[in-house]
Amino acid sequence: MDTVSVDATAARSTSAVAEAREVTRTFLEALWPAVDADAADTVVLVVSELVTNALRHGGGTYALRLTAQPGTIDVAVEDPSPELPRMRIPDLLHGTGGFGWHMVNDLSRATVVTPTPEGGKIVRALLPR
Repeated sequence: MDTVSVDATAARSTSAVAEAREVTRTFLEALWPAVDADAADTVVLVVSELVTNALRHGGGTYALRLTAQPGTIDVAVEDPSPELPRMRIPDLLHGTGGFGWHMVNDLSRATVVTPTPEGGKIVRALLPR
């Protein structure tokens, strides 16, 4: 299989995360050979978390790039903020978060954060196919 990719860009809106999940599902459904259902759910979950973080903590806009290679799905989310993701102690009492970056790292084979020349960053998660 050759490399296959899709790009999506959006600004903060009430449906931005849902749109990113839908783009991801459509991308995964088009792949051949088909992606295992559990692996697809994991990719959608990681996309949802990274896009949510980009919108919430990264300046309100994002660009999503999905790339499929044999055995791997590469999820890349770019945002305009230079602030790196950080591990936080999850807040079990007040619901302020702290679970997402732990989850992304646990579900991924690897995560990489790369600064962009424009001053933002690209957060990548490499996931099993």
